[in-house]
Amino acid sequence: MEEPRTTPNTNTQNSDKATQVTDRLANEAPKHTTAKLVADNSGETTTQTNGSAPEASKEPVEERLQLVVVEGFQVGRGAARIDPSDMARLGCQSGDIIMIEGARTTAAKVVPSAMVDRGQQAIQMDSQVRQNSASGLGEHIRVHKAKVSTAEKITLLPLSGGAPIQESDLQYIARYLVGLPVTVGDLLRVGTPGTAPREFLIIGTNPATPAYTLQSRKTGELPIVENHGQGSEVEAVLVQPGTVVRAQARGANNGAPKRVGYEDIGGLGKELQRIREMLELPLKYPAVFDRLGVEPPKGVLLYGPPGTGKTLIARVVAAETKATFFIINGPEIINKFYGESESRLRSVFQEAQRKAPSVIFIDEIDALAPKRAETGGEVERRIVGQLLALMDGLESRGQVVIIGATNQPNALDPAIRRPGRFDREIALRVPDMHGRMEILQIHSHDAALANDVDIQRLAHLTPGFVGADLESLCREAAMIALRRVLPYIDYQRGYIPYETLVNLNITMADFQAALREIEPSTTREVYVEVSDTSWDDIGGLEYTKNMLTESVEWPLRYPEIYANAKVEPHGASSSPALQDRVRH
Repeated sequence: MEEPRTTPNTNTQNSDKATQVTDRLANEAPKHTTAKLVADNSGETTTQTNGSAPEASKEPVEERLQLVVVEGFQVGRGAARIDPSDMARLGCQSGDIIMIEGARTTAAKVVPSAMVDRGQQAIQMDSQVRQNSASGLGEHIRVHKAKVSTAEKITLLPLSGGAPIQESDLQYIARYLVGLPVTVGDLLRVGTPGTAPREFLIIGTNPATPAYTLQSRKTGELPIVENHGQGSEVEAVLVQPGTVVRAQARGANNGAPKRVGYEDIGGLGKELQRIREMLELPLKYPAVFDRLGVEPPKGVLLYGPPGTGKTLIARVVAAETKATFFIINGPEIINKFYGESESRLRSVFQEAQRKAPSVIFIDEIDALAPKRAETGGEVERRIVGQLLALMDGLESRGQVVIIGATNQPNALDPAIRRPGRFDREIALRVPDMHGRMEILQIHSHDAALANDVDIQRLAHLTPGFVGADLESLCREAAMIALRRVLPYIDYQRGYIPYETLVNLNITMADFQAALREIEPSTTREVYVEVSDTSWDDIGGLEYTKNMLTESVEWPLRYPEIYANAKVEPHGASSSPALQDRVRH
């Protein structure tokens, strides 16, 4: 069977086919030069790259696509998710590098989106990539396939305080950044062993990339070292194992606040959607309300137990809408001098109007606007009247949105709760098990967790915990883990062995020990004494004890079994057999 394949005629046919394939690949070579370069630099095999050429030739490749930014998961690692059909239009495969053009341009590794998110011409990015591209949710951005080269060297500038960057830290950061596409001006958030995650600014690359400037920063322009990469064919560089990472000394004025996004809020999916409808549309698309001829919503009142995320939501809304953020703490406004309190309120609102669009967050608003019928002080009444006039008086306050927060909504003056001042009141409840699991995942995202940590189990063990309690739980577990390395710390030299820091992690036992130290905020005012009496202390009545165990104890201990069996527990009082047994 092998002989016919070696005949001269067959060789001639094979040679002709090879010539045709070579000619076709030569004609298509300009389209795939960059793809081959990216594949080589990212460590992918030549077979994968060559295999993409026939697929790309099936439909025309577009240089740029316009996509809408939607909320993504905590993707991290500089990744962006788009529809596979859009990837094909760009001539990209999973793992290729794309350039994202918002108000600023950055690079990201493209991966396919989930099935439920396809067909929407959308791109999913986490808050870090959105910040680097200076784009917001709902905005349109352009993407194209990047011209990438291997990074020989990158230079970082630490933006946050902390211990000086050591050579061992740079080695750790270099390993962490392997496979990450970067450009000059990008912000990175990396945690080094033994320290909390820190933000770094990329101020130089070799080969040079264009220095994409950061635009519209409310905190001021960050220092970017001049990078002579303008006009370069290289748009981004890919960090590889041989890349040299260097850090520049941090200046006294260098600093940037931690970026917060909607991904940093867990357990409030429905509430967050309602808040975005009320606040984002008036700030980002005011022309829509002008076209409809209606006044946009002006304020939202958030109420709920302390620690449920009221302040965090206000900061996220301001960050995502690129609005100026003002905060008013109710007790701080009150002043003993006549008219001083009202003057402070007016100055905040006037400043917000000058820097519109802006968000005014009034924390503990119940202290600032109590019921006038129940308060006896003249100062409090004047403050309430001034606040009412500023929120909905004769003068329009423009593109200024007010967010109020309180845990006592019934203590507010009724006039401040009417539409036109606070158009919607949203309750932030204590999170359920699914919400607690989301919050724990957010707070432990950057933590060094051991393999035995079960987030779902922790969510099951923390009923009544709000977001602040869960954050405290993670912090306490980290402190318990830290106690294990205290004997190895040289306090005189301020030295901790590097191997000790690298091997330090938080175990499930640390979380269980922390649970004994943390008390839920919602139950601190409720004292419950748990009896130490057991069934063994009761003599006889075996049948009654068994029935009570099956009717009361088992439904509380094993609710998932009853749910799987689709059986509704009815308690002991409705058990005919037990009633008859007790009666006799």
